[in-house]
Amino acid sequence: MKTKTLLFIAGALLALPSCGQTTSENTTASGQTSPVETKEPNSDYKPAFAGQTRIAGVKSTTNYEGKILTEALKFPWGIATLPDGRLLITEREGTMRIVTPAGKVGEAIAGLPKVNSSGQGGLLGIRVDPAFKTNRMVYWVFSEPSPEGNLTAVAKGKLSADEKKMEGATVIYRATPAYKGNLHYGGRILIAPDGNLFISTGERSDLVTRPQAQSLNSGLGKVIRITKEGKPAAGNPFASQAGARPELYSYGHRNVQSLAFDPVTGDLWEAEFGPRGGDELNHIQPGKNYGWPTITYGIEYSGEKVGNAIQQKEGLEQPVYYWDPVVSPSGMTFYSSDRIPEWKNNLFIGSLSGMHVLRLILKDNKVVGEERLLADQYQRFRDITQSNDGALYAITDQGRLYRIDKK
Repeated sequence: MKTKTLLFIAGALLALPSCGQTTSENTTASGQTSPVETKEPNSDYKPAFAGQTRIAGVKSTTNYEGKILTEALKFPWGIATLPDGRLLITEREGTMRIVTPAGKVGEAIAGLPKVNSSGQGGLLGIRVDPAFKTNRMVYWVFSEPSPEGNLTAVAKGKLSADEKKMEGATVIYRATPAYKGNLHYGGRILIAPDGNLFISTGERSDLVTRPQAQSLNSGLGKVIRITKEGKPAAGNPFASQAGARPELYSYGHRNVQSLAFDPVTGDLWEAEFGPRGGDELNHIQPGKNYGWPTITYGIEYSGEKVGNAIQQKEGLEQPVYYWDPVVSPSGMTFYSSDRIPEWKNNLFIGSLSGMHVLRLILKDNKVVGEERLLADQYQRFRDITQSNDGALYAITDQGRLYRIDKK
């Protein structure tokens, strides 16, 4: 299999400590190159507007590097920054650890609820309360087992003073209905400036559950907005609509593993997995329907068409950008540091099947440039964050933690 081949190549590259900027013969004077995607698309679908896919490539002029801090993590999934610059990292099988910027990995933190780590489940996205210095609160997402099946759940707890356990860990929200499957949990979490939580969920993948992405009476395939107590947040778009769940913020999503706030506008962005082709970047607005599975730029893994094989429909939102073949976007952050000025306000996304970090340049809510970083590392980049020191930190399925910064 291709994945196994790539992983074998990756094993031969373990001695590589870092990677840096490369040059390209097709770079123009403006810094643009031909599109970074050179493989044939899976479908012959046409974009809805120019620049919706395969935009011109760009190359960073700054001499940067991706430094490996540790390879001792086990299937890390989520990463967040503590006030002192250390990193709080979840491992999919159910552990949470603190890692120093030097790469020292701490012991597993006790007191977490049980997870179902089969398939794509486990301990997932994580965020530290902005007032952590005084309240020591942490919020995370996980796949929770139940007699009815598995579901995406949100929990909170207080990290003990000795950092050995999570005190008073409590599940505050469950995206029901539960389902006896182990795919497409979503799992990212953000804390908004107003203190509310944004949570992403998946539609659980199977044909029988897909329609729930379009149902306003289901927590599957949604972006959810709740309080820190797990209640629907005030002002949600469906709060007064009969038959709709008041916690819903947007719907029609497939499997959302990327959420980020634009540091300039405060707008919410997300990226989600398509099937075979059709990974999407979306500018999320309250109450909007993002189309899955009614419209998509992807096809079934079998090669068959999805549904009626349509890509545009009135009342359904178009992705700002899409990828075909897929890159498998997982975890993303805007870069707000001044350390590398040309990256300021760019969007960085971890790529799993693509095995790189995506850099997207946005202008007027459109993608105007795309770059692939650390592609020579052959790593499945699961999550990425900007830390207090202004550098980017990224984790990979193979257990690495990278610091991405100028040399």
